[in-house]
Amino acid sequence: MMPPAPSHGQRCLSLAITRHALQSGLPWTGPSCGPGFRHRIVLCKSGDHSTTLPTSQCPEGSKPPTSMRCNLRRCPPPRWVTGEWGECSAQCGFGQQRRSVQCLAHTGQPSGDCLETLQPPGMQQCETKCESGPTDNPEECKDVNKVAYCPLVLKFKFCSRTYFRQMCCKTCQGH
Repeated sequence: MMPPAPSHGQRCLSLAITRHALQSGLPWTGPSCGPGFRHRIVLCKSGDHSTTLPTSQCPEGSKPPTSMRCNLRRCPPPRWVTGEWGECSAQCGFGQQRRSVQCLAHTGQPSGDCLETLQPPGMQQCETKCESGPTDNPEECKDVNKVAYCPLVLKFKFCSRTYFRQMCCKTCQGH
């Protein structure tokens, strides 16, 4: 029969040992927090503990339990863990970048118990500096088209697109 579980916060301590003895150097093993079982190796030893004897030479009733229920300190709550931000989706101008966001338990395993209201964003706006037009020479930077649509290119923020930036170089300069 298993002994009753200790109250919350009570450690799983060694029990009284008669002729049985714990194998030296091997403490209780088990969870580090929360409810669970702790386990240990128990050996039959001579009266002076110098010799390990066959189990049949120790009275069965004197053998301490090899496992016991425990309720250790509370486990840390699951938390949101974020990865590094990825590259900006735009080669020029505004875009978006993403990162991984996971809810992990203290064990490192995925959990569904994180508060959604505390979830960090997995996406954000980013901006990549646009290179100047085909040349930095103002004499060579001019609007190529014969139709007057470059002001519309600027108005609708198409200067970030390579084709429009080249066709409307003068209009898009600095934007």
